[in-house]
Amino acid sequence: MSRRLSKLQTERKKRLRFALMIFCCVLLILITLALALHYIIRHINSKFYFCTESMVFVPIRKLCDRKFDCDAGEDELNCVSSLRTNTTYPVRLMGESLVLQVLVKDNTWSTVCADNWRTQLTRLACQDLGYTQSPRSIQIPVRSLHPDLRTSFSGVSNEGQEASASIQDVLGVRDQCASGSVISLSCSDCGEVVGEDRIVGGTDTTIESWPWQVSLRWDTQHVCGGSLISKRWVISAAHCFTGRIKELSQWSVLLGQTYITTSGGVSVENIVLNNAYNSVTHDYDIAMVRLASDVLPGASIHPVCLPPYQLSITAGDELVVTGWGVVHENGQLSNVLQKATVPLIDRSTCSNASIYGSAVTPRMLCAGFLKGGVDSCQGDSGGPLVFLSSRWHLVGVVSWGGGCARKGLPGVYTDVRQLLNWIYSIMVKYP
Repeated sequence: MSRRLSKLQTERKKRLRFALMIFCCVLLILITLALALHYIIRHINSKFYFCTESMVFVPIRKLCDRKFDCDAGEDELNCVSSLRTNTTYPVRLMGESLVLQVLVKDNTWSTVCADNWRTQLTRLACQDLGYTQSPRSIQIPVRSLHPDLRTSFSGVSNEGQEASASIQDVLGVRDQCASGSVISLSCSDCGEVVGEDRIVGGTDTTIESWPWQVSLRWDTQHVCGGSLISKRWVISAAHCFTGRIKELSQWSVLLGQTYITTSGGVSVENIVLNNAYNSVTHDYDIAMVRLASDVLPGASIHPVCLPPYQLSITAGDELVVTGWGVVHENGQLSNVLQKATVPLIDRSTCSNASIYGSAVTPRMLCAGFLKGGVDSCQGDSGGPLVFLSSRWHLVGVVSWGGGCARKGLPGVYTDVRQLLNWIYSIMVKYP
């Protein structure tokens, strides 16, 4: 009896093992089929765009080419756009003191008096500047201003008009400030970090030290760097989006990470290139990326400040460039955030015939060491070049250069100070 029972148990174990083997084989086949289907779909998506209305496939090269290849035109709906503005943005902050000025009817800049100034007006002015996070104002004595800021004044003349669309509607021209003071604005808590502590020749760092640094990703892969300037906007380089598929759904922005990952990321709502960008000369190499949703600022996610007009930086001043770019020319991307401190190079030196000559335009600045050794490189493009005054200000966007860290060929950056009109116009056009 015991032998028969043992034989039955052995048979059951064999059947169980056989069933388990069948299950594992079926599971393996299903996984293989799922993976194969995934890669087939991914391959198809990399070659074709599916028109959902007309149920046809369109070659991916025809996507975002300004021609309607789908019957309903959906192939041109969600694309990178470009915009050029020739108008002067009518509100600005001047110098390290962040003195508020508005453009008056005769196209002259007028410094705003502190007379009858109120908290509501601080918010209104900051809304005109495109960002409002902890807005606040202080008063600065007129006598302490640079003479250029004392040539024309405006003051509150339409009290009770805080609901107006623009701070200009509330102000009127006057000869002097009765209070003897003018307004200095701080529209956000930008440029502040918890602590400060491979770009070629750089060192490992953490995102908490540079919390505005972001990674722009195409199909989850790091392509370029960028700088968070508000809860919704990122600044990068125009060349990051040229020669590449311009369909927005494939782009995402990774924030708050020291190490590059392929997971996570915030979707992109809009990408706007400066319409004057020239891919040959690299002039006007700037783009703005609008996130699909607001980000929550914290220790590892925090915007950098846009520079005020006439922010003074001189040759030799130390600037910091950060990114995940390659650690040596034609090498591999760094998986950990890198930083490097580089000095500003005088324009006359950088535009010398022995360096870059006439290739350096008024929209560019140079930073680095003429002896080489430290520089931004591939993968750092679009990332921040920042300067510390009272706060960290974004003065440059990684743009181009002769190789990486080569002797006599420093890095060239888009000069953000020269493109503030365009930046503010974009932020207002797409609120």
